[in-house]
Amino acid sequence: MASQDWITKDFYQDLGVAKTASKDEIKKAYRKLARKYHPDQNQGNKAAEEKFKQVSEAYQVLSDEEDRRQYDAIRAMGAGGARFSAGGPGAGGFEDIFSAFGGNGNAHAAFSTAGGQTPPGFEDILSSMFGAGAPQADGRGGFGFGGFGSRRRPERGGDIHASVSIPLNDAVNGTTVKVNAPSGAVSARVPKGVTNGQKIRISKKGKPGVNGGEPGDILVKINVEPHPVYELRGKDVYVNVPISFDEAVLGATIEVPSIAGETVRVKVPEGSSTDKTLRLREKGIENAKGERSDMYVRLKVVVPKSLSEAARAAVEAFREAAEGADPRQEFRSMAKL
Repeated sequence: MASQDWITKDFYQDLGVAKTASKDEIKKAYRKLARKYHPDQNQGNKAAEEKFKQVSEAYQVLSDEEDRRQYDAIRAMGAGGARFSAGGPGAGGFEDIFSAFGGNGNAHAAFSTAGGQTPPGFEDILSSMFGAGAPQADGRGGFGFGGFGSRRRPERGGDIHASVSIPLNDAVNGTTVKVNAPSGAVSARVPKGVTNGQKIRISKKGKPGVNGGEPGDILVKINVEPHPVYELRGKDVYVNVPISFDEAVLGATIEVPSIAGETVRVKVPEGSSTDKTLRLREKGIENAKGERSDMYVRLKVVVPKSLSEAARAAVEAFREAAEGADPRQEFRSMAKL
């Protein structure tokens, strides 16, 4: 299909061949110039990139018999001194020339070809010269080259997100879990001291890459299952510890099992109430670096459901002795709006 800008371009000069050159001569000239100016050989060289486009366009036209015939005819009329203008309605001007060749008066990109088809052998030549770097048809009768056309570069595969649930004991000591991947089930090591919601990465087991790119990763979210005694809050451990009424009132020293299995002696201050929290430094979970978090002891005052006669008498005596003390005085003050 003829293009209006052909009259201003000298494709024979671009390829350095005579107007009478044979197909083989044109092909040979193109191969030499394409190799010289290919973008892969001239990274960042805009002049070479433009020259590569010119010789590729020249070869695309001159390698097709119908396009070459139309090009020669248009150039011959231009060389004969005829002057053309776009003209208005009824003006047999420049656009009429292209209409006669099937162009319908429309300008086309320099890489458009007859019937939108790729010139015979055009892709084969570059494929043999540059492999994956050769220009590829874009489906519209056009081509892309190197880093500025349709050439596809390696792309990393996407990551896959997964989640697993493990018991608290495995979070404390570390474990191995299995997750599904495109290549099948894969194992992953969960380090000791992992926290609830923490993610671990399985490198290069995600979605496959494109055009030789490396695979993505698998990101596994760790969910630590609830425990009846210990609760994880970030890196720290919380534990509810029951104490008796007299221990809360008079104070005491109690023994509390840590998450590591050791027994820790904890001093309960006099006058402790439910939910009073005591911090025990470095008695929590140990991580893979040997660092240990803290453990927090929450006191829970336990009231007996039944009392002996002697115990009841003692409590009644306590109430008489503490008469006048109001445990809700501060509460009522805070409750006022």
